[in-house]
Amino acid sequence: MIIRKSAREIQKIAAAGALVAETIAHVGSLLGPGVTTEELDSAAAAFIRERDGIPTSEGYKGYPKAICISPNDVVVHGIPDGYVVAEGDLVTLDVGVTLDGYIADSAYTFGVGAIAPESQSLLDTGQNALAAGIAEAVAGNRVGDLSHAVQMVVERAGFSVVRSLVGHGVGRHYHEDPHIPNFGEPGRGPLLSEGMTIAIEPMITAGDSEVAVMDDGWTIRTADGSMSAHFEHTVAITAEGPRILTPRVGLARSVEV
Repeated sequence: MIIRKSAREIQKIAAAGALVAETIAHVGSLLGPGVTTEELDSAAAAFIRERDGIPTSEGYKGYPKAICISPNDVVVHGIPDGYVVAEGDLVTLDVGVTLDGYIADSAYTFGVGAIAPESQSLLDTGQNALAAGIAEAVAGNRVGDLSHAVQMVVERAGFSVVRSLVGHGVGRHYHEDPHIPNFGEPGRGPLLSEGMTIAIEPMITAGDSEVAVMDDGWTIRTADGSMSAHFEHTVAITAEGPRILTPRVGLARSVEV
């Protein structure tokens, strides 16, 4: 069932989204060679709680940490641990925050120091794909319209979309209907209507689209070991068009429509 939100509820999700964005910016400022992902997670948890938020991922279906941190070939759900970040890494911070009972969700992939040209192209493509999907998030369109827009940007750049992982509705719960794939046909899928709040999140790879779940039950890597990138915004469908509820703060490039 798709849950549509009132204007008041969208404002509450936006408040959670502001804290999500601030958390990504804060943790991103600490990201560099020599730091461990566990140290970054601890910083995220403290930052969120000091601002009266709750790290939504912590304890969600048994997930053990405050946020997901996914380096290099880890597409999503990387569990922060003793991994030491190195120059040239791609590191995704995926943050969910619950504030006053409402949830927002966003992800951003950082390049650490000097990165390979293909890695930079992958990051640029991920952000372009997110922007293309958001542009199609208007009342009267269907999910397939935005899914197709994401797919075309990624595949024209020579990269792949992960087909077994999707975006989702978000707001009162972490994961709501509808599913938001990163591939599809225009004009297909659920109708987008005013009041829907959705997480649009291209998950893309420099190799093929296949992924594998690790023994911890959470970490999902590219099957071929290729680099990956993940960009996500929580977006509201409004009468005025798509509204990004997790706008970037203090990052080199933001995705706006």
